[in-house]
Amino acid sequence: MKIRILGAGPAGLYFAALMKRLDPVHDIAIYERNPKDATWGFGVVFSDKALEFLRTDDDALYQYLSRHLENWPEITIVHNDTAIPVAGNGFASIGRLELLTLLYDYVEALGVKLHFETEVTALSQMGDADLYVGANGAFSWLRTENEANFETTTDWRSNRFIWYGTTKAFNSLTLTFRETGHGVFCAHHYRYRPDRSTFLVEVEEDTWQRVGFESMSAEETVRYCEKVFAKDLEGHPIISNHSYWRQFPVIWNERWSFDNVVLIGDALRTAHFSIGSGTRLAMEDAVALYKAFKNAGTTDITCALTEFQASRLPPMKKIWDAANTSIDWYEQMDKLVHDLTPVEFAYSYMTRTGRVSHADIKKRDPVLAQAYEKLHPEVALTVHG
Repeated sequence: MKIRILGAGPAGLYFAALMKRLDPVHDIAIYERNPKDATWGFGVVFSDKALEFLRTDDDALYQYLSRHLENWPEITIVHNDTAIPVAGNGFASIGRLELLTLLYDYVEALGVKLHFETEVTALSQMGDADLYVGANGAFSWLRTENEANFETTTDWRSNRFIWYGTTKAFNSLTLTFRETGHGVFCAHHYRYRPDRSTFLVEVEEDTWQRVGFESMSAEETVRYCEKVFAKDLEGHPIISNHSYWRQFPVIWNERWSFDNVVLIGDALRTAHFSIGSGTRLAMEDAVALYKAFKNAGTTDITCALTEFQASRLPPMKKIWDAANTSIDWYEQMDKLVHDLTPVEFAYSYMTRTGRVSHADIKKRDPVLAQAYEKLHPEVALTVHG
């Protein structure tokens, strides 16, 4: 089978590895427009549950990656100067470049051909193939040029965010919310190596406008954010690396394939970074597409692609819906920070997607559950009743 893949991210790389292991005779090549050692980006994060799929489906790769991960057993919600640790929420992280480098080595050892610094703007540039896989990210030209075939919708959300790093190594995945005279600033930060952390800053649109970020230079923006989060950074600098203000596009495709062309990863659908599942979803897409070909056989492309969407849609849609509900919560963060006590705020954060109940909170973190019950005794009565 001749497979040509656009994009050397986790989705494309992992699908290539799985198919090559299924049959070493498969002719698989990946085309990536960026250099192999492109350094932009900081860390990516996985929940413990997000890694379980990998341990189950591919223990060899899990063991290969796991020794490179930073791990911690809890998350921390900071409401101005009050930190609320929440137990029972394990996470792991790794530098984006380190993850990709490990996967590059992994697939090349299997015989997959990687073509870096290769700008592909038409499928014909890759020659004839039995299967074309669009794994070239949220701004995939392949999807954009075929929106009618994929029935694509894109919803640009209002909050602004900018992806930074810092030399401070935080001890847990932390969400820090600080009220300022212009509005609430949220920092999503976590350690991805012993001396580095991701430090993503998010604000509501009105806050972004009031501060005047649109007219600030990159250096002025860094200095402003360092000032807002001075207590949290403790003298450590914010690191900018191709960092700029963005808005999040919620992308969905009703159809995932046409002819012998299929989308996976962020090209297929985007899931907001606040649930930490983007890389997980990309790699799960790869597993599902591989299993579809394993079950249907490599000679019936249409059958395999139909099975891929049918089997993958239900579990993926649950996470996608939760991610969109999380976006709604962040778009109200100014009001929530102002109106809620630190305990109420942390509880609201943990239950924001509707997938975590009070019973779940009691099981994961009895201290938080009890603190919330003191403020809202009716919740305890409902659970016990």
